[in-house]
Order: sequence, then C-alpha cells, then structure tokens
Amino acid sequence: MTIIVTLATIGMVQYRQSVQFARESVLRDDLFKMRDAIDQYYADKNQYPPTLDDLVSSGYLRAMPKDPITNSTSTWQTVQAEPDPNNPSVQPGVYDVKSGSELSGLDGSPYGDW
Repeated sequence: MTIIVTLATIGMVQYRQSVQFARESVLRDDLFKMRDAIDQYYADKNQYPPTLDDLVSSGYLRAMPKDPITNSTSTWQTVQAEPDPNNPSVQPGVYDVKSGSELSGLDGSPYGDW
C-alpha cells in the first residue's frame, strides 16, 4: 500500500508540472502571435495600435486570446510606445504586451517579464 501511495504522489506532482508547462507554452505562443500582430499593424499603418482590441477589429487577430495563467482576456498588460519626435501628431500606441499574472513560471521568472 505504501508503494502505491508513493507512486500516486509522484504521478500527481508530474501531472501538475505538465499542466503548468502546457500553460506556459500556450502563453509563449499567445505572446508571440500578439507581438507579431502588433508588428504587422505597425508595418501596415506606420503607427502602433491604440489598444489590443484594435488588432481584432482591424483583422490582425481573430479574437483576443485568453491569458492561460489568469484565464482572462482582460488581464493582458500593455507597454506603450514612446512618442515619435518626428511625428508628434501621432498618438503612441501599444508597443508590447505581457501577461497580467503576478505569479512566476517553472523557471522562476515572473510571467509579467516574458
């Protein structure tokens, strides 16, 4: 009985780590896709999108992905671009996006720093 309990405990730990690893993989993929969409938006319109929702309404993303760590589409944290000194009339927009989670990943780095 002790051996079965020990094996079940090891299996449960492995399962939890694999679920966390899968969430982190989805987060990395979502961040890559959103950053790529921001870059495409900038290349097409010569300005950054005012909000993340503009990526969806302009057709660069089909839908706003869910942050797999917070399980919400509204917790993404945006990084605003610096104002362009050559074109001060253009409003700075979303330059980068990060997870809104305050938790840390399996490697110890905070999700918000990815």
